[in-house]
Amino acid sequence: MPRLRTPAALALLAGVAVFGLGAGLTANHFEAKGRLEKRAQALTGGDPVTGRAAIEQRPCGGCHQIPGVRGASGKVGPPLAAFAQRTYIGGRVNNAPENLILWLQDPHAIDPQSAMPPMGIGPREARDIAAYLYTLK
Repeated sequence: MPRLRTPAALALLAGVAVFGLGAGLTANHFEAKGRLEKRAQALTGGDPVTGRAAIEQRPCGGCHQIPGVRGASGKVGPPLAAFAQRTYIGGRVNNAPENLILWLQDPHAIDPQSAMPPMGIGPREARDIAAYLYTLK
C-alpha cells in the first residue's frame, strides 16, 4: 500500500502531531499544578482553592499584585508572585509556613512598623491563604 505524501496528508499529520503535543503539555501542566497544590496543603494544612477565594473576598489585591486573583493589581505592597521562593516575609522573618500563617493573622505582632494592616484573618483562613500563596510561581 503506497504512503500518502501529498501536502494535505502531511498537513493532517502535522496537525495531529501538534494536537497531541498540546494535549500532552496541558496534561503535564495540570499534573504539576496538582502536585504543587498538594505540597502547599501539606506545608500549611490549608486549601489553596479556598485560600484564593478568601483573598478575592478581602482587599488584599488593593495593595498587592497576586497572580490568579481578579483585580489584584495593587502597587503598595510587594507583588506576591513566586512567594514560596522568597527568603523573608515582611523583611523580618524566614519564609516558613507557620511564620506566614502568623503574619497573615497579625502582621504587627511580627513587625509593629509594618504598613500591612491587621485584616481580621483567623487561623483557618490564614492556613488557606498561605496554601494559595505557596502555589504561586
